[in-house]
Amino acid sequence: MSLVRRLDHVAILVRSTEEALRFYEGHLGIRVHSSEELASPHVRLTYLDVGNAYLQLLEPLDDASPLAAELDDHGEGLHHICFAVDEVGEAVSELSDPGSSVVLGNGRGRVSSFVSASRSHGVRIECTEFDRELDVDAMPGWLRES
Repeated sequence: MSLVRRLDHVAILVRSTEEALRFYEGHLGIRVHSSEELASPHVRLTYLDVGNAYLQLLEPLDDASPLAAELDDHGEGLHHICFAVDEVGEAVSELSDPGSSVVLGNGRGRVSSFVSASRSHGVRIECTEFDRELDVDAMPGWLRES
């Protein structure tokens, strides 16, 4: 049985959401679905609707944070992929390396957590709660016409 219900989002680490939106929204025409600011970690998360999943722009708002250091060291780019699952804690425990702890967070009002797996081929993986009504029934599966 598969733990993964769907691809939820692909996250891109950016220095400036506003600047990134000039490309993703302005040039590609991808519409913003929602945006929120989290207190811990202090970040801005902006979700762009790409049909049956989201692009997430991840902007650190604390210059002393690990995400800001990552930007300084490696620049902007792919940060992680996120899969929707039925039970976040259970999925993360099963996917993570033995002995790893599960630290729950949130985004878009859903429980989420990162997988700690050395076997993920260098890709950070996050799991978030699957919500059939929002993730399937309310998502058309393709981009809306302008």
